[in-house]
Amino acid sequence: MAAEPPSSLSYRTTGSTCLHPLSELLGIPLDQVPFTNWTPSVCLVNFVACQLFALFAAFWFRIYLSPAKTSPDVRHAFATIFGIYFVIFCFGWYSVHLFVLVLMCYGIMVTASVSSIHRYSFFVAMGYLTICHISRIYIFHYGILTTDFSGPLMIVTQKITTLAFQVHDGLGRRAEDLSAEQHRLAVKVKPSFLQYLSYLLNFMSVIAGPCNNFKDYIAFIEGRHTHMKLLEVNWKQRGFQSLPEPSPTGAVIRKLYMTLVSLLLFLTLTKTFPVTCLVDDWFVHKANFLTRLCYLYIVMQASKPKYYFAWTLADAVNNAAGFGFSGLDKNGNFCWDLLSNLNIWKIETATSFKMYLENWNIQTATWLKRVCYERVPWYPTVLTFVLSALWHGVYPGYYFTFLTGTLVTVAARTMRNNYRHYFLSSKALKVAYDVVTWAVTQLAVSYTVAPFVMLAVEPTISLYKSMYFYLHIISLLIILFLPVKPHAHIQRQPQTLNSVNKKKKD
Repeated sequence: MAAEPPSSLSYRTTGSTCLHPLSELLGIPLDQVPFTNWTPSVCLVNFVACQLFALFAAFWFRIYLSPAKTSPDVRHAFATIFGIYFVIFCFGWYSVHLFVLVLMCYGIMVTASVSSIHRYSFFVAMGYLTICHISRIYIFHYGILTTDFSGPLMIVTQKITTLAFQVHDGLGRRAEDLSAEQHRLAVKVKPSFLQYLSYLLNFMSVIAGPCNNFKDYIAFIEGRHTHMKLLEVNWKQRGFQSLPEPSPTGAVIRKLYMTLVSLLLFLTLTKTFPVTCLVDDWFVHKANFLTRLCYLYIVMQASKPKYYFAWTLADAVNNAAGFGFSGLDKNGNFCWDLLSNLNIWKIETATSFKMYLENWNIQTATWLKRVCYERVPWYPTVLTFVLSALWHGVYPGYYFTFLTGTLVTVAARTMRNNYRHYFLSSKALKVAYDVVTWAVTQLAVSYTVAPFVMLAVEPTISLYKSMYFYLHIISLLIILFLPVKPHAHIQRQPQTLNSVNKKKKD
């Protein structure tokens, strides 16, 4: 019998169980396979409803509960109450997990010594998150719940650990031992219970994030947020005698437009090219290699809109409340990207693996750098990878992606150091180099992140076997046979005030 075209997959049903090639491959019903593209999700409906309500609440919050009209405590209380309501509405009794973790870590905040507060908070938060991740696999069959509470729990974990480290920097370390950024973000007074709840559970970020710094959040609640950023600019040279009041309306409208486009793409492109196609008989056994390569790229492109939608809408909600102002761009225009989690243009035009990753899930990358990469004394890259993997979950697909990504990153850096300088002698060569590296980067990313979406071992191995493990093999050959070119040494640890003073004395 002729194979069904990939854009019109059919499902065979037996009784009430819907069967699909991936379902048969895993040996479990379709409603338990690790994808939800083809089934309506109560969680998705609740998420969209909450975020849209949060958007209107954010405008109301900025206008009617502005710092000029209400006290910080009132703003903290309303932000917290709305956030708790949204969590309960979306996740029902599963929301207890968030509240238990928050209360446990606040207990650590007020009782632990400042020399150990960051360690205790980190291990409790990450330990609780990991237990919940494990339960989703072994109890709930790859996390197919009507209400998946892991997303908010991951965001709360980021915030708990971020604040704990910043309190440790402010109260448990000498100022001269901090980097400039650590000194700027250090918290010198432990937060009150209301401030702690508001920071972790406020309605702007409790559902979809992003993670932000405690001092930025408190400045926003107290009405100092935009002025803090504007004071970094010499306004008198620009003809201003007083600080302006930037409006987020334009930024919110632009982000809502991108959210709408992403939603339309999700409802069309993502539904047309679900990830399940990658284990379909047509793809695995009948398509030639070039077709598989192109189709993999299309399918992985089709999986992006849901992330673009969720992160851009979350950014817009924060901006609508007046949070997220970052200063001026190079043209002197107001910027509202302090909390942005992605740069879509740079992602889609990335000419290197590094450039792609730097513009995807930006706030999580920043969190990993601040709580791990800059602080651990040994094997920072390896330990940062381990933390990233554990934070995302315990699905095998995550580890396939991170391990493959490490291999590809090393190979890409080796190729760049060996050959890039040959293409900088003329504009035409540089353009050709950029075009080729763009295509290679996009295909490499598609190959690398596919297991991240597929989650399970069996479909991942099936996919990579159908692709002949080509990128793994090429990357290993590059690493083994190309010379390691020296490159400018970049100091991993940020300079501290103490190290700067030592250099001055020398």
